[in-house]
Amino acid sequence: MATSLSLLAVAGIAHAQSAVALYGIVDDGFNWISNSGGHNLYNMSSGVMQASRWGVRGREDLGGGLAAQFVLENGLDLNSGSLAQKNRGSTQGLMFGRQAYLGLSNAYGTALLGRQYDSVVDYVGPFESGTQWAGYIGAHPGDLDNLNNAYRVNNAIKLSSKSYYGITFGGVYSLGGVAGAVTRNQLWSLGAGYSNGPLALGVGYLNSRNPNVGFFDDNGASTPPTASATFISSPVYSGYASARTYQVIATGVAYAFGQATLGATYSNVQFKNLGDTVNSGPNPRGYTGNAIFNNVEVNFKYQFTPALVVGAAFDYTKGSDVDSATANNPGAKYYQGALGADYFLSKRTDVYLIGVYQKVSGTDSTGTAAVAAINNLTPSTSDRQSTVRMGIRHKF
Repeated sequence: MATSLSLLAVAGIAHAQSAVALYGIVDDGFNWISNSGGHNLYNMSSGVMQASRWGVRGREDLGGGLAAQFVLENGLDLNSGSLAQKNRGSTQGLMFGRQAYLGLSNAYGTALLGRQYDSVVDYVGPFESGTQWAGYIGAHPGDLDNLNNAYRVNNAIKLSSKSYYGITFGGVYSLGGVAGAVTRNQLWSLGAGYSNGPLALGVGYLNSRNPNVGFFDDNGASTPPTASATFISSPVYSGYASARTYQVIATGVAYAFGQATLGATYSNVQFKNLGDTVNSGPNPRGYTGNAIFNNVEVNFKYQFTPALVVGAAFDYTKGSDVDSATANNPGAKYYQGALGADYFLSKRTDVYLIGVYQKVSGTDSTGTAAVAAINNLTPSTSDRQSTVRMGIRHKF
């Protein structure tokens, strides 16, 4: 009897099929920036078209259609060799700061636990030009709607479906981890997508409580940070760190006709209940009420040959009026245009050229005259900023 049980156990182990793979992207190049803190800048940077990274992913067939899977993904700076994602705004990097999750999948969908992307990123992000051919410099100002995945979700439970007649859907819930306060620092999001022939659609919703410390901090520690500092670097919305809730409603659409694809995104971003200095963040301007942004992007790309694609995009962002302790902040308007070309030398290696121009007007979240702030660059000292990027990318 014991021998029979042993044979059954060995057979079960032999039946399970597992695979582990190493993968990654290395991206580097040269930049020119017209106004980087008041000066022209020529420099090199890593990960503009796509963030440089390496990762390990694995899958094990458990039988009966059930499988276990994991991903550990590390972001890095190719020029310095340092880790890309920082812990609590410091110079200390996170080992697997891009993604780190484990879960199960079957014929109906997937359930994952760990550090992951929210539903807005998953279902609407692919429609933004910044995630296609314009890189992070082509993202919306300060990536205020997170369509370009500037921020990730810790302590996340993610459920996602398989495709049903072209429809997919899913959701994310992140535990805040604060004793006695279940909703503090929590996050939840929902999304859905549709793809059939030339038409693709996506919609997403994100709600983050105490976002300055629970979402924008991007920390990897289990102990929530305090609300004594602002963890937002972009002047587009850094002044709204005291918001009790950060909410994003976003949608995207793309339609392909022949070699061309026309796309668009819309997002409504709200920093709600400003003035929560105890649990969220500082409020030096004394803001109250809500700060609301509406963003619209229209983009176009054309596949001239199997190796060459070119793109163009225009983005408009409008911030609402916000009441402060001393006056009314009339908000800011951001106008941004981008052009790009990507040429594939092989299936794994390509060279690209991207140009972005931004002009602004009004008053930004800091309560001063708005300055141009192309995503992830040092803000300008004026209302205009331009940048040109020439780079190379290799996938493995």
